[in-house]
Amino acid sequence: MSIRTSLKKVLPPISITEQEALDAGDVWLESSIYQGKPDMQALRNVPQAKLSAEEQAFLDGPVKQVLEMVDDFELQNEKHIPQEILDFLSVNKFFALIIPKKFGGLEFSPYANSTIVATLSTVSSAVAVTVMVPNSLGPGELLMHFGTQEQQNHWLPRLAIGKDIPCFALTSPEAGSDAGAIPDAAIVTKGMWEGKEVIGLKVTWDKRYITLAPIATVLGLAFKVFDTDGLLGDQVELGITCALIPKSHPGVELGNRHDPLGVRFYNGTTRGNDVFIPMDFIIGGQKNIGRGWQMLVACLGAGRGISLPAMGTASAQGSLKSTAEYSFVREQFGVPIGRFEGIQEQLADIAGKTFVVEAMRILTTEGLGLGLKPGVVTAMAKYHMTELGRDVLNSAMDVQAGKAIQRGPQNTLSSAYAAQPIGITVEGANILTRSLMIFGQGAMRCHPYLKEMVDLIHSNDSDADAEFNKVLRKTVGFSVKNALRSFSKSYLTFTRGAESALPEVRKYEKRMNAVSAKMAPLADLSLLVLGGDLKKAEMLSARLGDVMSYLYAAMAVVRYYEQRVENRHEAKPYFDYAIQWCLQQAETSLNAFVANFPNTVVRGLMRVLTNTYTTSVPGISDQLKRELSEAAMQDSSIKRQLTHLVKVIPGDGNDINEQAFKAKHAAMPLLKKIQKALRANPVVPHISFENIVNVLTEKGELTAEEARLALDYNEKRKLAVRVDEYDFDLNLIDESQATEEQQASAA
Repeated sequence: MSIRTSLKKVLPPISITEQEALDAGDVWLESSIYQGKPDMQALRNVPQAKLSAEEQAFLDGPVKQVLEMVDDFELQNEKHIPQEILDFLSVNKFFALIIPKKFGGLEFSPYANSTIVATLSTVSSAVAVTVMVPNSLGPGELLMHFGTQEQQNHWLPRLAIGKDIPCFALTSPEAGSDAGAIPDAAIVTKGMWEGKEVIGLKVTWDKRYITLAPIATVLGLAFKVFDTDGLLGDQVELGITCALIPKSHPGVELGNRHDPLGVRFYNGTTRGNDVFIPMDFIIGGQKNIGRGWQMLVACLGAGRGISLPAMGTASAQGSLKSTAEYSFVREQFGVPIGRFEGIQEQLADIAGKTFVVEAMRILTTEGLGLGLKPGVVTAMAKYHMTELGRDVLNSAMDVQAGKAIQRGPQNTLSSAYAAQPIGITVEGANILTRSLMIFGQGAMRCHPYLKEMVDLIHSNDSDADAEFNKVLRKTVGFSVKNALRSFSKSYLTFTRGAESALPEVRKYEKRMNAVSAKMAPLADLSLLVLGGDLKKAEMLSARLGDVMSYLYAAMAVVRYYEQRVENRHEAKPYFDYAIQWCLQQAETSLNAFVANFPNTVVRGLMRVLTNTYTTSVPGISDQLKRELSEAAMQDSSIKRQLTHLVKVIPGDGNDINEQAFKAKHAAMPLLKKIQKALRANPVVPHISFENIVNVLTEKGELTAEEARLALDYNEKRKLAVRVDEYDFDLNLIDESQATEEQQASAA
C-alpha cells in the first residue's frame, strides 16, 4: 500500500463547501509570512491608495451632508431611520459605491469605499451599516461577477439609483456558520410563468438576521437545489444556488424586524413556502445551479476586508480623538488625568492600536485595489480590526468613565459601544474566523505544495501515486529549508536581514523575519504530526493564525510609518508602540503554541528549532507608554492623521471636546502664569476658577485680554466635562437650560 493510499484512509474527506472555500480567492503577502520569509520588497512596492478627485468630492459633498442630517442620539430613540435620509442615500448613490459607471454606479476604489463607510460609522453605526451592506456581499456584487448580461442590464441601473433596495439572505435558524447545512431547499419542477409552463424551482426558505430585509425590494437568496424528478439530468442533489427574487413576487415574505442592540439599521427575516421561480431568477442563469457557495465565497473574500474593518477603525479613531482630548482637558487634583500613570497606560494602548488598525485598513484596501481577493488577509482584517476596535473602545470607556456611560447627544462613545458586538458577529463570527478560517485556509493556500498534495491524496487518477511522490519530495525539501532557516535566525541573530532605509525600522524588521522563520517549521511539524486532526485542534491552529495575523499587521505598520506619516519624529512613539505590540502578540502566540503542543517529543524539537525554551516575551516599557500618552495629548499632525475619519460637526460632542482641547493648548502659557501667581499669593477661599481670574485681574496680575482668554477656555472646559442631563421623565435638558438652573440653584 502506498503512502498516498494510507493517508487517504486516515485523512477526513473535504466537503464540497470546504473545497470551494479553499479554491476561492487569491494569496498575497500572507503567503510569504507563512513560508517564513516576509516579502518586504513586495510590501513596499504596493501602489499607494489615494482618493481620486471624484471620491474626495463625494466625501466633501454627499458624505458631509448626510453626516449633518443625522442625529444619532435621536435615531437611537426612534423606530426608523428617517425617510429623508434613506432617500438622500438613494439619490446620491450611496448604495452604488461598487457598481460600475456603465450601469450608473460610482465605481469607487476599495480604499474609498472603506473611507466612506468608516466616516459614516464615526457618526452613526445605523447609517453606516445601511450603506455598507449593498456595497459588500449582496446582489450587486454577485450580479457584477456572475450575472447574465440581461440581469446586469436590468438590475444594476435600478440598484445604482436606489430604485431597488437589495438584501441577501444566507443565514437560517438552523445554519449560521455552517452554511453548507442550510435547510432551505428548492425542487426542480414545472410551473407557470408569464402565461407559459416552464421549468423552474419551487423554493421554501426561512431566513433571519438579514440586514435591509425589512425595506428591501429585491431579495438575494441562497438555497439548496434538488432535482428529484430528473428534469435536468440524473443528479439529485445539485448544490447551493443563489437567486434574485423581487419582493413583489407571489409568496415572498419580507418585513418582520429584529432589534440589533437598539442600533436602528433594518435587520429582519424573510420566508417563503413553495414559491415558484423561473430559471431566469438564478444569478447567472440555469448554468449556475450549484455554484452558489463558490460565488459567495469569492465575493465575501473581498467584501469582508472593507466594511467591518472600516467600522473597527472608526471605533478606534473616535475613541482616540475623544479620549486624548478629554484626558488633556479633564483635571483632578490640579493635574490633567492624562498625566496619571493609570490613564497613561490606557491612553497609550488606545493610540498605539489605532495606529495598527489604520495601517491595516489602508494596506488591506490597497491589496483589494490591485484586483486581488485575498481571502486569508481579509479574514485577518475582519477578525483583528473588529477586535481591536472593541479593545480600544473598552479602554476609552474606562478612561472617560462617568462621562462615557451617560447617554446623550454629547456622548461620543455610547453609540459605537452599543454597536460594537454587531461587527464581531456578522460576516463570519469572530470565534469561527480565528479558530477555523485564518490558519485553516492559510495553510492550504499559502503552503506551496499542501493543497496539491491533499488533492492528490483524494484523487482516483491512475497516476496519482507517482504525482503524489513527486510533490512529497518537494514538500520534504521545503520543510527542511524551513527548519534550517528557523534554527539559523533563532540562534544567529546576524542572519536576520532587513531592507528598510530607516534605522528605527530595521531592528523591528529583523525581529519580524525571525518570528516568521520560526512559525514555518511549527506549521510543517503540526501538519505532519496532527494531520487532519489539526482542524479539530482549534486552539492550536488559532495561535498559528494569530502569528500570521500579527506579522501581517506589523508589515502594515511598517508600510504606514515609512510611506504615510507626515512627521516621523511626532509619529515615532506611535510606531514604536504599534510595532512592539504586534510583535509581542505574535511571539506570545508562537510560544503558547509550542507550550501546548500535545506531542512531547515534537514539542522538544520545536523548542530546539525556534529557541523557545521560555514563554517570556519582551514587553512594552512604561517609559514608552508615558511618552506615547503624552504625545497623544498634543495637537500634532500624527494625531490628526489617526483621527481623520472623525468629521467634527458644529455643536456635537467631538466639536465640544476639540474646542476645549485647542483652547487649553492655546492657553497653556497663561495657565502656567496663573499657577505661578497663585503659588506666590494664593487666592483664599478658592471658590471657582472665575473667582481666581477676577481676583488676579483686580490685583493687576492679569490683563483684561488675558482674563478674557482664560475665562473663554474655562467655559469650553466646563462644557467638555459636562454630561447630558434630563428631567425626571427623561426629557433632555439642553446645555443653556442646565446652566441657568445650576446658577439659580447656586444663588
